[in-house]
Amino acid sequence: MPEPNLNRPNRPTPPQLPNRFNRSIGWIVLIGLGLLVAFFVQGLRSPSQEITITEFWTYMDNGHVIGDVRVTNTRIEGQLDPNTPGLGKNEPREFFVKYDYRADQRFPQQMQEALGKHPGKAKVYYREPSWWESWLPQVLSLLMIMVLAYVLLFRRISAGGAGGAGLLGSFGRSRHRVSTKDRARVTFDDIAGVEEAKDELAEIVEFLKNPRKFQRLGGRIPRGVLLVGEPGCGKTLLAKAIAGEADVPFFSISGSDFVEMFVGVGASRVRDLFRQAKDSAPCIIFLDEIDAVGRRRGAGFNGGGHDEREQTLNAILVEMDGFDSSDQVIVIAATNRMDVLDPALTRPGRFDRQIDVPLPDLRGRTKILEIYVKRIKAAPDVDLVRLARGTPMFSGADLAALVNEAAIAATMADKEDVEQADLEEARDKVRWGRARKSRVIDENEKKTTAYHEAGHALVQVLAPGADPLHKVSIIPRGQMGGATLSLPEKDRYIYTRSYCQALLKVCLGGRLAEEIFCNDISSGASSDIAQATELARRMVQDWGMSPKLGLVRYGDDGRGPFDLGNKEYSDQTAQLIDQEIRSLIDEAYRQTRQLLEENRNALGRLAEALIKYETLAAEDVRRIIEGQSFDKPTVGDLLDREQSRARGKQGVELIPPAAQPAPGQEPLPDLG
Repeated sequence: MPEPNLNRPNRPTPPQLPNRFNRSIGWIVLIGLGLLVAFFVQGLRSPSQEITITEFWTYMDNGHVIGDVRVTNTRIEGQLDPNTPGLGKNEPREFFVKYDYRADQRFPQQMQEALGKHPGKAKVYYREPSWWESWLPQVLSLLMIMVLAYVLLFRRISAGGAGGAGLLGSFGRSRHRVSTKDRARVTFDDIAGVEEAKDELAEIVEFLKNPRKFQRLGGRIPRGVLLVGEPGCGKTLLAKAIAGEADVPFFSISGSDFVEMFVGVGASRVRDLFRQAKDSAPCIIFLDEIDAVGRRRGAGFNGGGHDEREQTLNAILVEMDGFDSSDQVIVIAATNRMDVLDPALTRPGRFDRQIDVPLPDLRGRTKILEIYVKRIKAAPDVDLVRLARGTPMFSGADLAALVNEAAIAATMADKEDVEQADLEEARDKVRWGRARKSRVIDENEKKTTAYHEAGHALVQVLAPGADPLHKVSIIPRGQMGGATLSLPEKDRYIYTRSYCQALLKVCLGGRLAEEIFCNDISSGASSDIAQATELARRMVQDWGMSPKLGLVRYGDDGRGPFDLGNKEYSDQTAQLIDQEIRSLIDEAYRQTRQLLEENRNALGRLAEALIKYETLAAEDVRRIIEGQSFDKPTVGDLLDREQSRARGKQGVELIPPAAQPAPGQEPLPDLG
C-alpha cells in the first residue's frame, strides 16, 4: 500500500456543483465579459468635459487650447492648457463641444483668426468619424439586451413546453412542502378522539407500505380521501400523522396557494404538483382547505364566468382522472365546507372516501387532555374526567389551547405545577374570555346580576331533567356580567322533550328572578331570551314536538344561495307556528315562576351569598338551598391574606385545614 504524503495535508474533496449551476455561472461570465468590452470601447477616450461653443471660442482667443483640435460634423474635441485659469487639479483636461460646424458659414474664418493670434499652440483637423466609433457601442448594448432576454425569458418559455415553469417563471411552480417519515414528528399515537378516522387512514398507510397485500384479491388503491369536519377537530393533524406513519413522500399544500393574480397560474401549479408526485410515487398529496378552489361551479357560486378558481378546479379534476391504476398516488383533502364543494370533485373515482372527523365525545376529550397534559407538569389533584365533562363541544384545538393557557397562568403565578384550578380557569377563559375583576360595578347592578344568576342556578338544581350545576359566578367575563355553568354527565346526541323543557326553564330563571326580587327587568336576559326562542322554534319546526303541527318539518332546508327565504307553507301555518313557539315559552315561564315562588327564601339566600363571595361551587349552592350553615373566606379576605404573606408575615393559612373542601370544590376561578 502506498505511503501517504506527509508534506501535504489530506483535504476533503470539494463537492461537485450540479451541471445546472455550472451553466448559470457560464452565462454570468459571458454577460460580464460583454459588458467589459462595451465599457472598454466607451472608455477608449480619456475622460472629457463638455463645454459650450462660447467657452470654446474664449479658450481659443486666450490661447488656452493646445495640441490637436479634431472637428467632425457633430462635435469638436481638444485639450486645454493645464495652467488654464479656473481649471482645478482633478478636473479633466480634455473637452468636447456638441456642434455642427457645417451650419455655421463663419466657422472656418473664425477658426483661422483664433489660430493666428497664438501660432503654433494648436492645430485643427477636419475628419469624418469611422463607423465603428459611432455604432459599435450601440451594437454591443443591443446584443447584451438580446442575450439577457434569451436567458431570462425565452429559455423559460422553452422550459415551459417541457413541463417547467414556462413564461410565468416561478409563479407557475407548485408551492408545496415535502415531508418524509424522518422529518414528521406526529404519529397516530399523538391523536385521540377520532378513532374511526384513524382506522380508515391506517388502511391507506398500510396500502402504501404493502400494496401487493390488497392487490392479491383485486383491490384498487383509493384515488382520494376527503376529511370533513368542524374547524379544530384534527383534520390537518391527521394528515401530518399519515406522513409520520407512511414511509413515502408527503406533498402538502393549501388550496389558497394555487390561486394567484395571474390567470393560469393555479392550473400550472396543479400540473406541476401532480407531475412531481407521479415522479415520486408512491406518495401522498395533501390539499388543505380545498374549498378555496373546489367550490361549486356555475353562475352565483364563483361570481359567474370562467375565472381563475374554476380553471384550477378543472385542472385538479383532470389530474385526478389521469391517474392510472398503477399510480400509487393518493390525494387527501380537508375541508369544513362540504356543502360548497363541486359534485364532480366529491364523486366516487376522485374522492372514493369521505371521512367524517367529528367533535370528540367525553371519552375522546379525556384522551386528548391526557396527551396534552403529559407535556406539562401537572399537579396530582388534576381530574381530567371532570375537566372533560365541563368542556362539551370543545374541539381538539380548544383543548390544546386550554392546557396551554393553564400552563401560562400557573407560570405567571409562580406555581410549581399546574393545578385543577388553573385548568378550570383556562377553560372559562377559552370559552368566555378573561375575567374582568378590575371592573367597577354599581351596587344595584351587582344586586340585579346576583339575583339573575341565582335564578339560573336554583332552576338548574331543582328542575327535573336539567344538567347538574357546576358553579355560578357574578364576576364579569368577556361580554357577560355573570354566568352559570353546568356539568353534563354525558354527551347528548339526541334532545328529548323533557330535557328541552328543563332547558327552557333554566333560560327563563334569570329574568324571572329579577322580576320577583328586583321589581324590575334588565337587558341582561337578552342572550337567555334568544336561546329560549331558538330552542322553542327548533322544537316546533324541526323536531315535531308540537301536537297541533304534527310530525311535519317546517324549518329551512338550506337549499342554497338562490333560496330567498320563500317558505313552503301557508300564512295560517306560519301563524300557528308562532303561536306554538309562544305557547312553549309561556308554559315554561309559568312553571319556572311557580318554582321560584315556592323557593323564594332559598333564592334570596343564594343571591346574598353571590354578592358576598362572587363565585359559588355546586356543593356550596346545594348547602345554601337546603338551609345549612355556610361560611368561607371572601375574595377580600383572600386578597388581604395574600398581601400579608407578601409582607413577610408567617403562619397565616388561607383556609383552615378542617374547612378545606374536597379537590375541585375549593373556590374555583371566576366564571364570566
